[in-house]
Amino acid sequence: MSETLKEKIINSLIESKKITKGDMTKAKAMHRDKAIPIEKALIQLGLINEKDLMVLLVKELHIPFINLSKYKIDAALKEVIPEKTARQYRMVPLSKLNTTLTVAMSDPLNIFAIDDPKSLTGGEIDVVMSTDSDIMKALEDYYGSSKSTTSVKDVSKEIDAEDLEIISEQDAFKTDEVSVDEGEQAPVIRMVNLIIKEALRLRASDIHIEPQIEDVRVRYRIDGVLQDILTIPKENQNAVTIRIKIMSQLDITESRVPQDGRFKMKAGTQEVDFRVSVLPVTYGLKIVMRVLDKRNLSIGLDGLGFSEKPLALMKESIKRPFGMILVTGPTGSGKSTTLYSIINELNTVDKNIITVEEPVEYLIEGLTQIQVKSDIGLTFASGLRSILRQSPDIVMVGEIRDAETADIAIKASLTGQLVFATLHTNDAPGALTRLVDMGVEPFLVASSLVLVTAQRLCRRICPHCRESVDIPKNILKEKGIEAKANAKFFHGKGCKVCRDTGYLGRSCIVETMEVDEEIRELLIRGKSSEEIKQYAIQKQHMATLWDDALSKFFAGSTTLEEVLRVTSID
Repeated sequence: MSETLKEKIINSLIESKKITKGDMTKAKAMHRDKAIPIEKALIQLGLINEKDLMVLLVKELHIPFINLSKYKIDAALKEVIPEKTARQYRMVPLSKLNTTLTVAMSDPLNIFAIDDPKSLTGGEIDVVMSTDSDIMKALEDYYGSSKSTTSVKDVSKEIDAEDLEIISEQDAFKTDEVSVDEGEQAPVIRMVNLIIKEALRLRASDIHIEPQIEDVRVRYRIDGVLQDILTIPKENQNAVTIRIKIMSQLDITESRVPQDGRFKMKAGTQEVDFRVSVLPVTYGLKIVMRVLDKRNLSIGLDGLGFSEKPLALMKESIKRPFGMILVTGPTGSGKSTTLYSIINELNTVDKNIITVEEPVEYLIEGLTQIQVKSDIGLTFASGLRSILRQSPDIVMVGEIRDAETADIAIKASLTGQLVFATLHTNDAPGALTRLVDMGVEPFLVASSLVLVTAQRLCRRICPHCRESVDIPKNILKEKGIEAKANAKFFHGKGCKVCRDTGYLGRSCIVETMEVDEEIRELLIRGKSSEEIKQYAIQKQHMATLWDDALSKFFAGSTTLEEVLRVTSID
Protein backbone atom coordinates (compact mmCIF):
# COMPACT_ATOMS: atom_id res chain seq x y z
CA MET A 1 0.00 0.00 0.00
CA SER A 2 1.18 3.55 -0.67
CA GLU A 3 1.78 5.79 2.33
CA THR A 4 -1.07 8.10 1.28
CA LEU A 5 -3.60 5.26 1.21
CA LYS A 6 -2.44 4.03 4.62
CA GLU A 7 -2.95 7.51 6.07
CA LYS A 8 -6.45 7.65 4.55
CA ILE A 9 -7.40 4.34 6.12
CA ILE A 10 -5.88 5.24 9.50
CA ASN A 11 -7.62 8.62 9.58
CA SER A 12 -10.92 7.01 8.54
CA LEU A 13 -10.66 4.45 11.36
CA ILE A 14 -9.88 7.16 13.92
CA GLU A 15 -12.71 9.41 12.66
CA SER A 16 -15.20 6.54 12.86
CA LYS A 17 -13.97 5.96 16.44
CA LYS A 18 -13.14 2.33 15.68
CA ILE A 19 -9.61 2.91 17.02
CA THR A 20 -7.87 5.59 19.08
CA LYS A 21 -4.52 7.32 18.57
CA GLY A 22 -3.17 5.18 21.41
CA ASP A 23 -4.26 2.05 19.54
CA MET A 24 -2.48 3.31 16.45
CA THR A 25 0.73 3.86 18.44
CA LYS A 26 0.63 0.20 19.54
CA ALA A 27 -0.04 -0.96 15.97
CA LYS A 28 2.85 1.11 14.62
CA ALA A 29 5.16 -0.42 17.24
CA MET A 30 4.12 -3.93 16.18
CA HIS A 31 4.43 -2.94 12.50
CA ARG A 32 8.01 -1.78 13.16
CA ASP A 33 9.10 -4.61 15.47
CA LYS A 34 7.56 -7.54 13.59
CA ALA A 35 7.99 -6.08 10.09
CA ILE A 36 4.35 -6.67 9.17
CA PRO A 37 1.96 -4.29 7.35
CA ILE A 38 0.19 -1.78 9.60
CA GLU A 39 -3.24 -3.19 8.70
CA LYS A 40 -2.19 -6.71 9.78
CA ALA A 41 -0.87 -5.28 13.06
CA LEU A 42 -4.29 -3.69 13.69
CA ILE A 43 -5.99 -7.06 13.09
CA GLN A 44 -3.50 -9.04 15.24
CA LEU A 45 -4.00 -6.61 18.14
CA GLY A 46 -7.77 -7.14 17.84
CA LEU A 47 -8.38 -3.43 17.17
CA ILE A 48 -10.29 -4.05 13.94
CA ASN A 49 -11.53 -7.11 12.11
CA GLU A 50 -10.88 -8.15 8.53
CA LYS A 51 -14.35 -7.21 7.31
CA ASP A 52 -14.11 -3.64 8.62
CA LEU A 53 -10.74 -3.25 6.93
CA MET A 54 -12.06 -4.73 3.70
CA VAL A 55 -15.00 -2.28 3.63
CA LEU A 56 -12.52 0.61 3.88
CA LEU A 57 -10.24 -0.81 1.19
CA VAL A 58 -13.12 -1.38 -1.21
CA LYS A 59 -14.30 2.18 -0.59
CA GLU A 60 -10.87 3.74 -1.17
CA LEU A 61 -9.70 1.54 -4.06
CA HIS A 62 -13.02 1.05 -5.88
CA ILE A 63 -12.17 -2.64 -6.39
CA PRO A 64 -15.03 -5.20 -6.24
CA PHE A 65 -15.31 -7.49 -3.20
CA ILE A 66 -16.13 -11.20 -3.46
CA ASN A 67 -17.10 -13.76 -0.84
CA LEU A 68 -14.85 -16.70 -1.73
CA SER A 69 -16.69 -19.12 0.56
CA LYS A 70 -19.63 -18.98 -1.87
CA TYR A 71 -17.59 -19.12 -5.06
CA LYS A 72 -16.86 -22.32 -7.00
CA ILE A 73 -13.33 -22.20 -8.42
CA ASP A 74 -12.48 -23.73 -11.79
CA ALA A 75 -9.90 -26.51 -11.15
CA ALA A 76 -8.43 -26.06 -14.65
CA LEU A 77 -6.94 -22.72 -13.56
CA LYS A 78 -4.33 -24.59 -11.46
CA GLU A 79 -2.36 -24.93 -14.68
CA VAL A 80 -2.50 -21.17 -15.26
CA ILE A 81 -1.29 -20.05 -11.82
CA PRO A 82 1.11 -22.58 -10.20
CA GLU A 83 0.64 -23.35 -6.52
CA LYS A 84 3.88 -21.72 -5.38
CA THR A 85 2.97 -18.44 -7.15
CA ALA A 86 -0.55 -18.49 -5.70
CA ARG A 87 0.75 -19.11 -2.17
CA GLN A 88 3.59 -16.58 -2.49
CA TYR A 89 1.24 -13.73 -3.41
CA ARG A 90 -1.88 -15.04 -1.60
CA MET A 91 -3.80 -15.07 -4.86
CA VAL A 92 -6.69 -17.28 -5.99
CA PRO A 93 -7.40 -17.59 -9.75
CA LEU A 94 -11.15 -17.33 -10.36
CA SER A 95 -11.84 -17.26 -14.10
CA LYS A 96 -10.27 -16.65 -17.49
CA LEU A 97 -12.02 -14.93 -20.37
CA ASN A 98 -9.98 -14.74 -23.58
CA THR A 99 -6.61 -13.33 -22.40
CA THR A 100 -7.89 -11.75 -19.17
CA LEU A 101 -7.46 -13.67 -15.91
CA THR A 102 -9.50 -12.68 -12.85
CA VAL A 103 -7.85 -13.27 -9.47
CA ALA A 104 -8.88 -12.66 -5.86
CA MET A 105 -6.35 -10.96 -3.55
CA SER A 106 -6.30 -9.35 -0.14
CA ASP A 107 -3.48 -6.95 -1.14
CA PRO A 108 -4.37 -5.64 -4.63
CA LEU A 109 -1.59 -3.04 -4.60
CA ASN A 110 1.20 -5.62 -4.64
CA ILE A 111 2.79 -4.76 -8.01
CA PHE A 112 4.94 -7.91 -8.09
CA ALA A 113 1.85 -10.05 -7.51
CA ILE A 114 0.31 -8.58 -10.64
CA ASP A 115 3.44 -8.66 -12.82
CA ASP A 116 4.33 -12.32 -12.21
CA PRO A 117 0.95 -13.76 -13.38
CA LYS A 118 1.14 -11.38 -16.36
CA SER A 119 4.47 -12.98 -17.29
CA LEU A 120 3.01 -16.45 -16.86
CA THR A 121 -0.18 -15.87 -18.85
CA GLY A 122 0.93 -13.20 -21.31
CA GLY A 123 -2.44 -11.51 -20.78
CA GLU A 124 -4.17 -8.96 -18.54
CA ILE A 125 -4.94 -9.44 -14.84
CA ASP A 126 -8.26 -8.31 -13.36
CA VAL A 127 -8.29 -8.08 -9.54
CA VAL A 128 -11.13 -8.51 -7.06
CA MET A 129 -10.76 -8.38 -3.29
CA SER A 130 -11.38 -10.87 -0.53
CA THR A 131 -10.35 -11.21 3.11
CA ASP A 132 -6.96 -12.70 3.89
CA SER A 133 -8.50 -15.55 5.90
CA ASP A 134 -10.84 -16.46 3.00
CA ILE A 135 -7.90 -16.35 0.58
CA MET A 136 -5.85 -18.75 2.76
CA LYS A 137 -8.79 -21.13 3.21
CA ALA A 138 -9.45 -21.13 -0.54
CA LEU A 139 -5.78 -21.89 -1.25
CA GLU A 140 -5.89 -24.86 1.13
CA ASP A 141 -9.11 -26.17 -0.44
CA TYR A 142 -7.93 -25.50 -3.99
CA TYR A 143 -4.29 -26.65 -3.92
CA GLY A 144 -4.31 -28.81 -0.80
CA SER A 145 -2.73 -28.35 2.62
CA SER A 146 0.89 -27.16 2.57
CA LYS A 147 2.06 -25.95 5.94
CA SER A 148 5.37 -24.13 5.51
CA THR A 149 6.49 -24.00 9.12
CA THR A 150 6.61 -26.69 11.73
CA SER A 151 6.42 -26.59 15.51
CA VAL A 152 9.17 -28.12 17.58
CA LYS A 153 6.81 -30.77 18.95
CA ASP A 154 5.90 -31.96 15.45
CA VAL A 155 9.36 -33.20 14.61
CA SER A 156 11.42 -33.39 17.79
CA LYS A 157 10.21 -36.92 18.55
CA GLU A 158 12.66 -38.30 16.00
CA ILE A 159 15.69 -36.47 17.43
CA ASP A 160 17.72 -38.03 20.22
CA ALA A 161 20.12 -36.07 22.40
CA GLU A 162 22.84 -38.56 21.49
CA ASP A 163 22.37 -38.10 17.72
CA LEU A 164 24.93 -35.31 17.50
CA GLU A 165 28.32 -35.14 19.14
CA ILE A 166 29.92 -31.79 20.00
CA ILE A 167 33.66 -31.62 19.39
CA SER A 168 35.82 -29.11 21.26
CA GLU A 169 36.97 -26.30 18.98
CA GLN A 170 40.26 -26.01 20.88
CA ASP A 171 41.21 -29.45 19.64
CA ALA A 172 39.44 -29.56 16.31
CA PHE A 173 40.88 -32.81 15.07
CA LYS A 174 40.11 -34.88 18.17
CA THR A 175 36.78 -35.99 19.58
CA ASP A 176 36.80 -34.60 23.15
CA GLU A 177 33.28 -33.53 24.06
CA VAL A 178 32.48 -30.18 25.60
CA SER A 179 31.55 -30.70 29.25
CA VAL A 180 27.83 -30.01 29.71
CA ASP A 181 25.38 -31.21 32.35
CA GLU A 182 23.26 -33.17 29.88
CA GLY A 183 20.95 -34.54 32.55
CA GLU A 184 19.51 -31.13 33.38
CA GLN A 185 19.72 -29.85 29.80
CA ALA A 186 18.20 -32.86 27.96
CA PRO A 187 15.05 -31.08 26.64
CA VAL A 188 17.11 -28.11 25.45
CA ILE A 189 19.71 -30.41 23.89
CA ARG A 190 16.92 -32.17 22.05
CA MET A 191 15.59 -28.85 20.75
CA VAL A 192 18.98 -27.53 19.57
CA ASN A 193 19.81 -30.91 18.03
CA LEU A 194 16.54 -30.72 16.15
CA ILE A 195 17.43 -27.31 14.71
CA ILE A 196 20.91 -28.46 13.65
CA LYS A 197 19.89 -31.86 12.30
CA GLU A 198 17.07 -30.36 10.21
CA ALA A 199 19.52 -27.78 8.82
CA LEU A 200 21.91 -30.52 7.74
CA ARG A 201 19.09 -32.55 6.22
CA LEU A 202 17.77 -29.58 4.24
CA ARG A 203 21.26 -28.50 3.07
CA ALA A 204 21.01 -25.11 4.79
CA SER A 205 23.99 -22.77 4.64
CA ASP A 206 22.82 -20.61 7.57
CA ILE A 207 20.56 -21.04 10.61
CA HIS A 208 18.82 -17.89 11.87
CA ILE A 209 17.32 -18.00 15.38
CA GLU A 210 15.34 -14.79 15.78
CA PRO A 211 13.50 -13.75 18.96
CA GLN A 212 10.14 -12.07 18.38
CA ILE A 213 7.50 -10.62 20.67
CA GLU A 214 5.54 -13.88 21.13
CA ASP A 215 7.89 -16.68 20.04
CA VAL A 216 11.27 -17.43 18.45
CA ARG A 217 11.43 -17.86 14.69
CA VAL A 218 13.91 -20.29 13.12
CA ARG A 219 14.78 -19.75 9.47
CA TYR A 220 17.24 -21.58 7.23
CA ARG A 221 18.99 -20.13 4.22
CA ILE A 222 18.55 -22.86 1.61
CA ASP A 223 20.08 -22.32 -1.83
CA GLY A 224 20.64 -18.68 -0.94
CA VAL A 225 17.02 -17.92 0.08
CA LEU A 226 15.70 -17.71 3.65
CA GLN A 227 12.78 -20.00 4.50
CA ASP A 228 10.63 -20.28 7.65
CA ILE A 229 11.14 -23.69 9.24
CA LEU A 230 10.30 -23.83 12.96
CA THR A 231 8.90 -21.75 15.77
CA ILE A 232 10.19 -22.15 19.33
CA PRO A 233 8.04 -21.26 22.36
CA LYS A 234 9.10 -17.97 23.97
CA GLU A 235 9.73 -19.69 27.30
CA ASN A 236 12.50 -21.78 25.71
CA GLN A 237 14.32 -18.79 24.24
CA ASN A 238 16.90 -18.27 27.02
CA ALA A 239 17.63 -21.98 27.40
CA VAL A 240 18.31 -22.37 23.65
CA THR A 241 20.52 -19.26 23.64
CA ILE A 242 22.56 -20.49 26.62
CA ARG A 243 22.92 -23.98 25.11
CA ILE A 244 24.31 -22.59 21.84
CA LYS A 245 26.61 -20.21 23.76
CA ILE A 246 28.00 -23.12 25.79
CA MET A 247 28.57 -25.14 22.62
CA SER A 248 30.39 -22.16 21.08
CA GLN A 249 32.34 -21.48 24.32
CA LEU A 250 30.98 -17.95 24.65
CA ASP A 251 30.26 -15.95 27.80
CA ILE A 252 26.75 -16.94 28.92
CA THR A 253 26.55 -13.97 31.34
CA GLU A 254 27.07 -11.36 28.61
CA SER A 255 24.02 -10.19 26.66
CA ARG A 256 24.82 -6.54 25.93
CA VAL A 257 27.46 -6.85 23.22
CA PRO A 258 27.84 -9.02 20.08
CA GLN A 259 29.84 -12.24 20.39
CA ASP A 260 31.42 -14.56 17.84
CA GLY A 261 32.35 -18.21 18.30
CA ARG A 262 32.40 -21.57 16.61
CA PHE A 263 31.97 -25.26 17.33
CA LYS A 264 32.24 -28.54 15.52
CA MET A 265 29.66 -31.31 15.50
CA LYS A 266 29.71 -34.89 14.33
CA ALA A 267 26.53 -36.50 13.03
CA GLY A 268 27.34 -40.12 12.27
CA THR A 269 30.36 -39.96 9.96
CA GLN A 270 29.63 -36.38 8.91
CA GLU A 271 31.74 -33.70 10.61
CA VAL A 272 30.55 -30.09 10.25
CA ASP A 273 31.92 -26.75 11.48
CA PHE A 274 29.55 -24.04 12.67
CA ARG A 275 30.48 -20.36 12.88
CA VAL A 276 28.28 -18.55 15.39
CA SER A 277 27.34 -14.87 15.62
CA VAL A 278 25.28 -13.58 18.57
CA LEU A 279 23.72 -10.12 18.31
CA PRO A 280 21.62 -8.24 20.92
CA VAL A 281 18.28 -7.20 19.40
CA THR A 282 14.96 -5.85 20.72
CA TYR A 283 13.52 -9.12 22.07
CA GLY A 284 16.69 -10.95 23.12
CA LEU A 285 19.72 -12.33 21.30
CA LYS A 286 19.59 -13.15 17.62
CA ILE A 287 21.84 -16.08 16.67
CA VAL A 288 23.11 -16.85 13.18
CA MET A 289 25.00 -20.11 12.67
CA ARG A 290 26.89 -20.53 9.40
CA VAL A 291 27.02 -24.21 8.41
CA LEU A 292 30.47 -25.08 7.04
CA ASP A 293 30.33 -28.57 5.59
CA LYS A 294 33.77 -29.63 4.34
CA ARG A 295 32.17 -32.08 1.93
CA ASN A 296 31.42 -29.04 -0.26
CA LEU A 297 35.17 -28.64 -0.81
CA SER A 298 35.77 -32.23 -1.84
CA ILE A 299 33.83 -31.77 -5.09
CA GLY A 300 36.69 -29.62 -6.44
CA LEU A 301 36.48 -27.01 -9.18
CA ASP A 302 34.70 -29.44 -11.53
CA GLY A 303 31.72 -29.64 -9.19
CA LEU A 304 31.12 -25.91 -8.79
CA GLY A 305 29.21 -25.55 -12.06
CA PHE A 306 31.78 -23.51 -13.99
CA SER A 307 31.25 -23.40 -17.74
CA GLU A 308 33.84 -25.14 -19.90
CA LYS A 309 36.01 -22.18 -20.97
CA PRO A 310 36.20 -20.42 -17.55
CA LEU A 311 37.00 -23.76 -15.89
CA ALA A 312 39.86 -24.42 -18.34
CA LEU A 313 41.28 -20.91 -17.77
CA MET A 314 41.08 -21.32 -13.99
CA LYS A 315 42.78 -24.74 -14.02
CA GLU A 316 45.58 -23.41 -16.25
CA SER A 317 46.13 -20.31 -14.09
CA ILE A 318 46.42 -22.11 -10.75
CA LYS A 319 49.33 -24.14 -12.12
CA ARG A 320 51.48 -21.00 -12.33
CA PRO A 321 54.32 -20.66 -9.78
CA PHE A 322 53.56 -16.99 -9.03
CA GLY A 323 51.12 -14.18 -9.81
CA MET A 324 47.74 -13.09 -8.42
CA ILE A 325 44.31 -14.59 -9.06
CA LEU A 326 41.28 -12.57 -7.93
CA VAL A 327 37.75 -13.85 -7.29
CA THR A 328 35.21 -11.02 -7.12
CA GLY A 329 31.52 -10.69 -6.36
CA PRO A 330 29.09 -9.56 -3.66
CA THR A 331 28.64 -11.22 -0.27
CA GLY A 332 27.12 -14.68 -0.64
CA SER A 333 28.30 -15.24 -4.21
CA GLY A 334 30.44 -18.28 -3.35
CA LYS A 335 33.87 -16.58 -3.50
CA SER A 336 35.19 -18.34 -0.39
CA THR A 337 33.99 -21.77 -1.58
CA THR A 338 35.76 -21.25 -4.92
CA LEU A 339 39.01 -20.25 -3.22
CA TYR A 340 38.88 -23.09 -0.70
CA SER A 341 38.18 -25.57 -3.51
CA ILE A 342 41.28 -24.31 -5.35
CA ILE A 343 43.42 -24.40 -2.20
CA ASN A 344 42.17 -27.91 -1.46
CA GLU A 345 43.36 -29.07 -4.89
CA LEU A 346 46.78 -27.43 -4.37
CA ASN A 347 47.18 -28.69 -0.78
CA THR A 348 50.05 -31.18 -1.08
CA VAL A 349 52.86 -32.03 1.35
CA ASP A 350 55.49 -30.20 -0.73
CA LYS A 351 53.71 -26.80 -0.56
CA ASN A 352 53.60 -24.28 2.28
CA ILE A 353 50.12 -22.73 2.09
CA ILE A 354 49.23 -19.88 4.45
CA THR A 355 45.91 -18.04 4.65
CA VAL A 356 44.88 -14.84 6.40
CA GLU A 357 41.11 -14.60 6.86
CA GLU A 358 38.33 -12.84 8.74
CA PRO A 359 36.90 -15.11 9.87
CA VAL A 360 38.53 -18.47 9.21
CA GLU A 361 35.63 -20.38 7.69
CA TYR A 362 36.82 -23.93 6.98
CA LEU A 363 39.53 -25.47 9.16
CA ILE A 364 41.63 -27.56 6.79
CA GLU A 365 44.40 -29.89 7.87
CA GLY A 366 47.73 -29.10 6.22
CA LEU A 367 47.13 -25.32 5.96
CA THR A 368 48.47 -22.55 8.18
CA GLN A 369 45.43 -20.36 8.82
CA ILE A 370 45.52 -16.97 10.54
CA GLN A 371 42.44 -15.27 12.01
CA VAL A 372 42.42 -11.47 11.65
CA LYS A 373 41.98 -9.67 14.99
CA SER A 374 41.81 -5.96 14.27
CA ASP A 375 41.28 -5.03 17.93
CA ILE A 376 44.83 -6.17 18.77
CA GLY A 377 46.41 -4.89 15.56
CA LEU A 378 46.40 -8.17 13.62
CA THR A 379 44.95 -6.84 10.37
CA PHE A 380 45.02 -8.30 6.86
CA ALA A 381 48.02 -6.11 6.08
CA SER A 382 50.06 -6.91 9.22
CA GLY A 383 49.19 -10.61 9.00
CA LEU A 384 50.16 -10.73 5.33
CA ARG A 385 53.41 -8.90 6.02
CA SER A 386 54.30 -11.45 8.70
CA ILE A 387 53.44 -14.59 6.76
CA LEU A 388 55.67 -13.54 3.89
CA ARG A 389 58.57 -14.15 6.30
CA GLN A 390 57.36 -17.76 6.67
CA SER A 391 58.49 -18.70 3.14
CA PRO A 392 55.04 -19.54 1.73
CA ASP A 393 54.51 -21.05 -1.71
CA ILE A 394 50.82 -20.10 -1.85
CA VAL A 395 49.06 -17.30 0.00
CA MET A 396 45.29 -16.76 0.33
CA VAL A 397 44.01 -13.36 1.44
CA GLY A 398 40.40 -13.53 2.61
CA GLU A 399 39.60 -10.03 1.32
CA ILE A 400 41.51 -7.03 -0.03
CA ARG A 401 39.93 -4.08 1.77
CA ASP A 402 42.56 -1.34 1.67
CA ALA A 403 45.55 -0.04 -0.26
CA GLU A 404 48.12 -1.46 2.16
CA THR A 405 46.77 -5.02 1.90
CA ALA A 406 46.50 -4.70 -1.89
CA ASP A 407 50.05 -3.38 -2.19
CA ILE A 408 51.60 -6.15 -0.05
CA ALA A 409 49.60 -8.89 -1.81
CA ILE A 410 50.58 -7.64 -5.26
CA LYS A 411 54.26 -7.32 -4.35
CA ALA A 412 54.16 -10.84 -2.88
CA SER A 413 52.83 -12.16 -6.19
CA LEU A 414 55.71 -10.44 -7.98
CA THR A 415 58.37 -11.98 -5.72
CA GLY A 416 57.59 -15.64 -6.21
CA GLN A 417 54.29 -16.43 -4.42
CA LEU A 418 51.02 -17.54 -5.97
CA VAL A 419 48.44 -15.27 -4.33
CA PHE A 420 44.67 -15.81 -4.21
CA ALA A 421 42.35 -13.08 -2.93
CA THR A 422 38.78 -11.80 -3.04
CA LEU A 423 37.58 -8.32 -3.87
CA HIS A 424 34.13 -6.71 -3.94
CA THR A 425 33.42 -5.59 -7.52
CA ASN A 426 30.46 -6.13 -9.84
CA ASP A 427 32.40 -7.66 -12.72
CA ALA A 428 35.87 -8.97 -13.61
CA PRO A 429 37.28 -5.89 -15.45
CA GLY A 430 36.17 -3.68 -12.56
CA ALA A 431 38.71 -5.41 -10.28
CA LEU A 432 41.64 -3.87 -12.15
CA THR A 433 40.44 -0.29 -11.88
CA ARG A 434 39.29 -0.89 -8.28
CA LEU A 435 42.88 -1.75 -7.26
CA VAL A 436 44.13 1.39 -9.04
CA ASP A 437 41.46 3.46 -7.25
CA MET A 438 42.75 2.05 -3.96
CA GLY A 439 46.11 3.66 -4.71
CA VAL A 440 48.09 0.76 -6.19
CA GLU A 441 50.29 1.77 -9.13
CA PRO A 442 48.76 0.63 -12.46
CA PHE A 443 52.02 -0.99 -13.60
CA LEU A 444 52.09 -3.12 -10.42
CA VAL A 445 48.49 -4.28 -10.97
CA ALA A 446 49.24 -5.02 -14.63
CA SER A 447 52.40 -6.98 -13.79
CA SER A 448 50.90 -9.12 -11.04
CA LEU A 449 47.40 -10.10 -12.15
CA VAL A 450 47.02 -13.38 -14.02
CA LEU A 451 43.26 -13.98 -13.93
CA VAL A 452 40.15 -12.28 -12.57
CA THR A 453 36.87 -14.13 -12.06
CA ALA A 454 33.55 -12.52 -11.13
CA GLN A 455 30.83 -14.87 -9.95
CA ARG A 456 27.28 -15.24 -8.70
CA LEU A 457 25.24 -18.22 -7.53
CA CYS A 458 21.99 -19.21 -9.24
CA ARG A 459 19.58 -21.89 -8.10
CA ARG A 460 19.24 -25.07 -10.14
CA ILE A 461 15.83 -26.40 -11.18
CA CYS A 462 14.80 -29.33 -8.99
CA PRO A 463 15.29 -32.52 -11.07
CA HIS A 464 12.42 -34.25 -9.23
CA CYS A 465 9.73 -31.82 -10.41
CA ARG A 466 11.33 -30.29 -13.51
CA GLU A 467 8.86 -29.71 -16.31
CA SER A 468 8.68 -27.72 -19.53
CA VAL A 469 7.10 -24.29 -19.50
CA ASP A 470 6.04 -21.89 -22.23
CA ILE A 471 7.48 -18.38 -22.08
CA PRO A 472 5.81 -15.90 -24.45
CA LYS A 473 8.16 -14.38 -27.04
CA ASN A 474 7.17 -10.87 -26.03
CA ILE A 475 8.36 -11.53 -22.47
CA LEU A 476 11.77 -12.70 -23.73
CA LYS A 477 11.96 -9.71 -26.07
CA GLU A 478 11.23 -7.31 -23.19
CA LYS A 479 14.20 -8.79 -21.30
CA GLY A 480 16.48 -8.47 -24.32
CA ILE A 481 16.68 -12.22 -24.90
CA GLU A 482 16.74 -13.85 -28.32
CA ALA A 483 15.84 -17.53 -28.40
CA LYS A 484 15.78 -20.08 -31.19
CA ALA A 485 12.36 -20.91 -32.64
CA ASN A 486 12.39 -24.44 -31.19
CA ALA A 487 13.95 -23.51 -27.83
CA LYS A 488 12.54 -25.35 -24.80
CA PHE A 489 12.33 -23.83 -21.34
CA PHE A 490 11.88 -25.46 -17.95
CA HIS A 491 10.93 -24.71 -14.37
CA GLY A 492 10.35 -26.65 -11.17
CA LYS A 493 6.69 -27.31 -10.40
CA GLY A 494 7.47 -27.76 -6.70
CA CYS A 495 7.60 -30.98 -4.70
CA LYS A 496 8.40 -32.34 -1.24
CA VAL A 497 12.09 -32.77 -2.09
CA CYS A 498 12.56 -29.07 -2.85
CA ARG A 499 9.98 -27.88 -0.28
CA ASP A 500 7.75 -26.61 -3.10
CA THR A 501 10.35 -24.04 -4.21
CA GLY A 502 11.08 -25.67 -7.59
CA TYR A 503 14.83 -25.38 -6.95
CA LEU A 504 17.42 -27.78 -5.56
CA GLY A 505 21.09 -26.82 -5.23
CA ARG A 506 23.05 -23.97 -6.79
CA SER A 507 25.50 -23.46 -9.62
CA CYS A 508 28.18 -20.83 -10.31
CA ILE A 509 27.66 -18.15 -12.93
CA VAL A 510 31.10 -16.81 -13.85
CA GLU A 511 32.82 -14.14 -15.90
CA THR A 512 36.50 -15.00 -16.31
CA MET A 513 39.03 -12.58 -17.78
CA GLU A 514 42.61 -13.53 -18.56
CA VAL A 515 44.98 -10.58 -18.07
CA ASP A 516 46.99 -10.54 -21.31
CA GLU A 517 49.49 -8.01 -22.70
CA GLU A 518 46.81 -5.87 -24.34
CA ILE A 519 44.81 -5.58 -21.11
CA ARG A 520 48.00 -4.68 -19.23
CA GLU A 521 48.66 -1.94 -21.81
CA LEU A 522 45.08 -0.61 -21.53
CA LEU A 523 45.40 -0.44 -17.75
CA ILE A 524 48.74 1.38 -17.80
CA ARG A 525 47.29 3.86 -20.31
CA GLY A 526 44.51 4.64 -17.81
CA LYS A 527 41.62 3.16 -19.78
CA SER A 528 38.30 2.59 -18.00
CA SER A 529 36.96 -0.78 -16.88
CA GLU A 530 34.28 -0.53 -19.59
CA GLU A 531 36.93 -0.22 -22.32
CA ILE A 532 38.82 -3.17 -20.85
CA LYS A 533 35.57 -5.13 -20.76
CA GLN A 534 34.80 -4.40 -24.41
CA TYR A 535 38.28 -5.61 -25.40
CA ALA A 536 37.83 -8.82 -23.38
CA ILE A 537 34.43 -9.49 -25.01
CA GLN A 538 35.53 -8.73 -28.57
CA LYS A 539 39.07 -10.12 -28.61
CA GLN A 540 39.07 -12.80 -25.89
CA HIS A 541 35.42 -13.76 -26.51
CA MET A 542 34.81 -13.47 -22.78
CA ALA A 543 31.34 -14.58 -21.73
CA THR A 544 29.87 -12.01 -19.33
CA LEU A 545 27.85 -12.94 -16.24
CA TRP A 546 24.68 -12.30 -18.28
CA ASP A 547 25.92 -14.53 -21.11
CA ASP A 548 26.85 -17.35 -18.74
CA ALA A 549 23.52 -17.11 -16.91
CA LEU A 550 21.62 -17.24 -20.21
CA SER A 551 23.60 -20.31 -21.33
CA LYS A 552 22.42 -22.12 -18.20
CA PHE A 553 18.86 -20.95 -18.85
CA PHE A 554 18.90 -22.23 -22.44
CA ALA A 555 20.50 -25.49 -21.24
CA GLY A 556 17.48 -26.00 -18.96
CA SER A 557 19.38 -25.98 -15.67
CA THR A 558 17.87 -22.75 -14.29
CA THR A 559 14.90 -20.44 -14.87
CA LEU A 560 14.45 -17.00 -16.36
CA GLU A 561 13.45 -15.70 -12.92
CA GLU A 562 16.82 -16.82 -11.52
CA VAL A 563 18.74 -15.27 -14.40
CA LEU A 564 17.03 -11.92 -13.76
CA ARG A 565 17.46 -12.24 -9.99
CA VAL A 566 21.24 -12.73 -9.95
CA THR A 567 22.43 -10.71 -12.95
CA SER A 568 21.36 -8.14 -15.53
CA ILE A 569 21.89 -7.49 -19.23
CA ASP A 570 25.17 -5.72 -19.98
